[in-house]
Amino acid sequence: MDSKKLEILMTAADLGSFTRASEVVGYTQSGLTHMMDALEQEVGFPLLRRNHSGIQLTEQGARLMPAIREFLQANANLENQIRAIAEEKTEVIRVAAYASIAMHWMPEILYRFRRLCPQVNVDLRMVDHALEPFELLEKGETDVIFASRQNYGCCSWIPLYNDRMYAILPKNYPLKDPGAFPLEEFAGQDFLMPYGRFDIDVKTVLEPVGVKLNSRVCRVDDETVIRMVGRGLGVSMMTELMIRGRTDDVLCVPVDPPAMRELGMGTHIRKKETDSVRRLKECILDFIRDLTAMKRGQREHVDG
Repeated sequence: MDSKKLEILMTAADLGSFTRASEVVGYTQSGLTHMMDALEQEVGFPLLRRNHSGIQLTEQGARLMPAIREFLQANANLENQIRAIAEEKTEVIRVAAYASIAMHWMPEILYRFRRLCPQVNVDLRMVDHALEPFELLEKGETDVIFASRQNYGCCSWIPLYNDRMYAILPKNYPLKDPGAFPLEEFAGQDFLMPYGRFDIDVKTVLEPVGVKLNSRVCRVDDETVIRMVGRGLGVSMMTELMIRGRTDDVLCVPVDPPAMRELGMGTHIRKKETDSVRRLKECILDFIRDLTAMKRGQREHVDG
């Protein structure tokens, strides 16, 4: 049954005139007459009675009208529901993060964010290349990045955390000071360079003091580099976040003078942020405040 014809029938019967009905529904009077004739042929009996004063429902038409109104209301409800479902779009925030950040920060951050915005999905992409988050941001393939500070003009940068640098040494390394490793001592040693352009952070620390490395690029993950150091195959330098939980077979000693890499969060400088991205940022900043407070408490406990 054509709901449009039934809707026009109801409108015409309520207004008592094809002329007035045509003004409401946007059809010509002759068009309405043709549609009502077709509807009557379809149902098999007259629905409208025409006279000099306008139109009225026939007895059969009047008996059908309550069911027609109910049908049209149900049909309108169905169409509204279909439209609402079709227009429903789950927002997705694309995040790119270094493996160390994805491992140690993101589970807690995502847990907090889901409690605030359960309807928003986060597509987390773990990267192994120091510059890849910025390249993805520049190409519009991610919305939020977590990385160490690099020189990319497309990025609106928020500093989050200073990630301390450590010398990674074999267990039997002859340390002069167990609390500090002079950067100059890296010179001439077999240096296992972290893969994925993380040499940028290493060189940023070593170049100011003029240390030249006998470096060997290792196309393996951080954990494998640490295991190689543990087997006496060389030394390395990594950050606190990169080595966390992997230090059983090596010595991890803060470098001297102390050095850090700045970890932060970036969004595209020309892209308007959604409310959900702003809420995600709030979760991240809350997490960093809690992390910093915990670190401060741990240092005070050790010092005490």
